[in-house]
Amino acid sequence: MNLRALQYLIALADVRHFSRAAERCHVSQPTLSTQIRKLEDELEVQLVERHPRQVMLTPVGEEIVGRARTLLGEMEAIRAIARRSRDPHSGTVRIGIFPTLAPYFLPHVIPNVRQTFPRLTLRLYEEKTEDVIRMLGDGKLDAGLLALPVSEDWLESRTLFEEPFVLALPENHPLAAKPQVRMEDLADQELLLLEDGHCLREQALEVCQLTGAHEQLDFHATSMETLRHMVAANTGITLMPTLSVKPPLANTDNLVTRPFAEPGPKRTIAMVWRKSSALADFLEELAGIFAAIEPELLAPPRAGERD
Repeated sequence: MNLRALQYLIALADVRHFSRAAERCHVSQPTLSTQIRKLEDELEVQLVERHPRQVMLTPVGEEIVGRARTLLGEMEAIRAIARRSRDPHSGTVRIGIFPTLAPYFLPHVIPNVRQTFPRLTLRLYEEKTEDVIRMLGDGKLDAGLLALPVSEDWLESRTLFEEPFVLALPENHPLAAKPQVRMEDLADQELLLLEDGHCLREQALEVCQLTGAHEQLDFHATSMETLRHMVAANTGITLMPTLSVKPPLANTDNLVTRPFAEPGPKRTIAMVWRKSSALADFLEELAGIFAAIEPELLAPPRAGERD
């Protein structure tokens, strides 16, 4: 069986369009179409329903694509084993990281990774949590940086650190007069939240349930930076992870942050990978680098400090 044909079939399953699948695979459309036809002839089943305006996989095609993803993931694992045997600290590692952590965490750790592993190439993918987990399952990623809990029992996890949340609010908000806020201060407050799919949204909703706060339903942000600017525009208040309000990020006019009195809300950041991964030993080592973040970066700003 031609592994390249399986790659073409997976690309077609991902984009549902012959031309775009061919572009992704860097081949001509006739080449891709011919290889998939040959695969169908070899297996003696129809894998693809071809329509003028859309492409659909048959049920057996969907099942074979799932198996093909696993197979190609194992092939990449075999290559990784060979690379690591020659030089454990070289090659490429693909890591997924969710958007409310990536821009605030990576600048603090990537220089150390490059210094420690100068021959290593990191490919970083900023994706929502559910997409990182799916890509790990498909073999498209080697590891992920996620917020716990992660329920998938086929994933190994190593806790890196706990990151407290702070309350972000306009300067003239009544709670801005407090040096720190208590969970009960959020009772009956409206919080700006991210849209569905962001793990930070789920964490903020848990805080709402604990405190009696509620979601501001007329607005859902698409990013942390949108939330930041909406607060500065006197639209509401929100929870922000501590790393997102640390230098070198620019200060935002009319936005202040207040730490929570202990025990305040926080999230636990972990590195995860497949239990079957051929890179497990190296990923353990890499997790140690990620965990060695300066403790001061995880200390919430105090009232009076610049935010």
